[in-house]
Amino acid sequence: MCAPGVGVLEAAIPLESGVKPLPNGGFSKGARLMRKHAFLIAALMAALVLPACMQQQPAPAPAPPPPPTRVIIRGTVDSFSQQTLVVKTHDGSKTAIALAANYSVRGVANRPLGSIKPGDYIAAATRTGTDGKQHAIEVHIFPESLRGQGEGQRPGDIQPNSLMTNATVGQVTKTASGGAMLTLTYKGQSTDVIVGPKVPVVAYVPGDSSLLKKGKTVVVFAQKNPDGSLTSATVAAEKNGVKPPM
Repeated sequence: MCAPGVGVLEAAIPLESGVKPLPNGGFSKGARLMRKHAFLIAALMAALVLPACMQQQPAPAPAPPPPPTRVIIRGTVDSFSQQTLVVKTHDGSKTAIALAANYSVRGVANRPLGSIKPGDYIAAATRTGTDGKQHAIEVHIFPESLRGQGEGQRPGDIQPNSLMTNATVGQVTKTASGGAMLTLTYKGQSTDVIVGPKVPVVAYVPGDSSLLKKGKTVVVFAQKNPDGSLTSATVAAEKNGVKPPM
């Protein structure tokens, strides 16, 4: 740390300067001028040194920007050009999403409930029934390449008070109604989901940008950046008339 004032004054006005007081205790005119000049020199040196000391203090590090937040955009394709996808959402507004250089497009295909087996990695949108249990609104079967994506349970946005659970199927138990109860495991936890016989079950299948045609239904898994812009590397799109049920 810099403390120029004390050091400079001590250097300019030594304690034993050789200037002796007069018999009456005062100092001669010449001695007083010498001391006055010494103080002026000390003040000048302090003024020169202090700014340099202040410049040595490091500036505080800027606060890091907030991390992107995950959002899901649902709607139909309004336009697609040069990796910019514009989606017309259900409320009629248009949202532009910048697609990553290595973005992927996946189609969806209907699957029977019976195709779900232990070990599958799925996403189940659910809501709490009158019995207090979780009942599926829809189920998505992920390909092996997407295993682990979004693992966990979080509030959903498909319906009010819904949940979305991305997890591995541990057990499948048929129910009397023709549906099934799925025991799902994620991050050391488990939950049971009842899937009715008429609940949509879809699987992600290979697709490409040719599916991003005007009017086609899409679901975009995007990141909202601090500046409000949206980016995405994954789009689920309607294929062969089968629409993403989300």
